[in-house]
Amino acid sequence: MTTRAIVAATDGSEESLRAVEWAAAEAHLRATPLRIVSAMSLLPWTIPLQLRPDRDHIADLIRNEREQALKTAAARAAARAPGLAIVADPLGGPPAQAIAQAGSSAPMLVVGSRGVGAFTAMTLGSVSRYVPAHAGCPVVVVRDEAAVPHGQVVVGVDDPDDCADALAFGFEEADRRQASLLAVHAWPAPGPVPAGACAGLAEELRMWQEKYPDVPAGHEILAGYPARVLAGLSARADLVVIGRRAWHARHAGLMGPGSVRNAVLSHAHGPVVVVPSS
Repeated sequence: MTTRAIVAATDGSEESLRAVEWAAAEAHLRATPLRIVSAMSLLPWTIPLQLRPDRDHIADLIRNEREQALKTAAARAAARAPGLAIVADPLGGPPAQAIAQAGSSAPMLVVGSRGVGAFTAMTLGSVSRYVPAHAGCPVVVVRDEAAVPHGQVVVGVDDPDDCADALAFGFEEADRRQASLLAVHAWPAPGPVPAGACAGLAEELRMWQEKYPDVPAGHEILAGYPARVLAGLSARADLVVIGRRAWHARHAGLMGPGSVRNAVLSHAHGPVVVVPSS
């Protein structure tokens, strides 16, 4: 099951439980199982010997909290997608790394945007930053989810020559959801958008439309900073898809690779998918 299952992480917080529910719906849509994982970080053994009984007691509490988090998450997933095959696994090791590794062979890894579990050793706040930057599979960070589907998938494109993986994921999702796809290139620099960017995006989109003829697709070149543009569009999209190697530091006002990704993850109004480039 673990090689094909969608993986979702929980720390018991409401944010992570919403992510698990989203993952359950996605697993149902794909007709794949769901694997729910939870990681914990034990206190170091470097504390004084006389304090170790307290350490063991706290470790037991954290383990119990982790088990309860998995049990609650499995119940929420089952309620969201009755009949779905679900397995719940505790993980060892540092939480962020353990969760990233858990999704290494998965079609998708889903985490909450932040976590506020009962123990800080289990919280997902740092996980939602680490995992999209390091996991070997597409990572969905779930923020708010619209009560009614919008019927649109938005794909952010920085470089038309390096967007194939993001567009592939976007078209597959749009096809599954019977939704439209909008490819967006944001241009923050003053002056007109280079003609090559427009032509390159249109050509890349045309090739994918031939593969997915039932997906209504279009593209837009918008003025503005990429993170702000994509966060705004997320309010009317079921999913925003961005590539992990995209959005380089050449844009004015950006601090370096990953800055746009982190800004979108922080301010989006719905789920964001970060797709690693192959």
